[in-house]
Amino acid sequence: MQKKIIALAVAALASTAAFAQTNVTVYGVADGSFDVIQIDKSLNQGNNVGDFNRVSANSSYLGFKGTEDLGNGLKAVFQFESSVAFDSTGGTIAARDSYVGLSSAFGTVVMGNLTGPTRALGAGLDVNAGATGIGANSGIIGKLTGSTPNCAKSAICTSAFDTRWSNTIAYVSPNFAGFSGVAAYVADENKTEDGANNTAGVLRTTGYDVGVKWEGAGFMAGIAYNWFQAGNLAGTDADNLRLGGSYKGAWGSVNLMWEETKANGGVYGTSSGNKQQKWGVGGAFNIGKAAIIGQYYQALESDNIKNDGAFLAEVGAVYNLSKRSSLKAVYAYLDNESAGRADFGVNASGVNGSGSTLQGLQLGLRHNF
Repeated sequence: MQKKIIALAVAALASTAAFAQTNVTVYGVADGSFDVIQIDKSLNQGNNVGDFNRVSANSSYLGFKGTEDLGNGLKAVFQFESSVAFDSTGGTIAARDSYVGLSSAFGTVVMGNLTGPTRALGAGLDVNAGATGIGANSGIIGKLTGSTPNCAKSAICTSAFDTRWSNTIAYVSPNFAGFSGVAAYVADENKTEDGANNTAGVLRTTGYDVGVKWEGAGFMAGIAYNWFQAGNLAGTDADNLRLGGSYKGAWGSVNLMWEETKANGGVYGTSSGNKQQKWGVGGAFNIGKAAIIGQYYQALESDNIKNDGAFLAEVGAVYNLSKRSSLKAVYAYLDNESAGRADFGVNASGVNGSGSTLQGLQLGLRHNF
């Protein structure tokens, strides 16, 4: 009898241990390409980068994610994503979406380094897998193209609205008849005690990012609003309102987007504030294992800077070698008006000044695991 009791106790402990185990998944993307970049700086003031070629890792990454069933419908969730710059010796641990949180039937709460709904909406409407490469729509969206700071060659050159938010806590709702929402708050860790404006070298001190999306029957429609304060003084802020939609069918897909970006108090170099609207359209047409992709995004002239508009056009082809591997060939053309300063959002050209015309050819291989 005593042996049976001991055996039952051991079995119960074993069952409890199995119940509490965390399921961990290792995943990632290896996306490499050979890029040929041409720069026309006839209208620029500053140093000419010149034409060049390179190998790019295109936002490749390695991730670990997992869940633990805590019982009664409650789960612990975590994710750590690290960039992998295999074209050099770079990469940053947990620099991508990395968080810990709790999930239930009432939604999910996470905290860490997060993609907000504004960035997610823009990336979801990009025709490029992973919203990466020289033709990515982040070369135009989210920016004030007449005030965009210069970016280093091959760097990520996206706007603050299209960058992950650090020190963030977010709530993700469950799906209700196709509707879902996200609300994120960016903590003010960088705030100084004396109340002085600390914008120098410190952006996105505090803010919030909210969005709602509906999906059904191949259609998607979304809206997101993002606001951040870049320093401790009132008026040093920027915001972005973004709307978009798409339709996906067996033949391919079509995407539409519009947004308005505003900034005040020196944010983005706007001493008196500025506002700019952008729009874009894109799509893909499937042909067997291949797809033709293309998109066009335009930044209209802003309210306070003349001739600062820009547009980005991209056309390319993707051939699926398998469910996880694909070949790609992309041509991108980015043209700035005389006061425009836009650069490629991913793998910047490093151009210095305004009025540049950039174009590039990208040939590569992408593998998901």
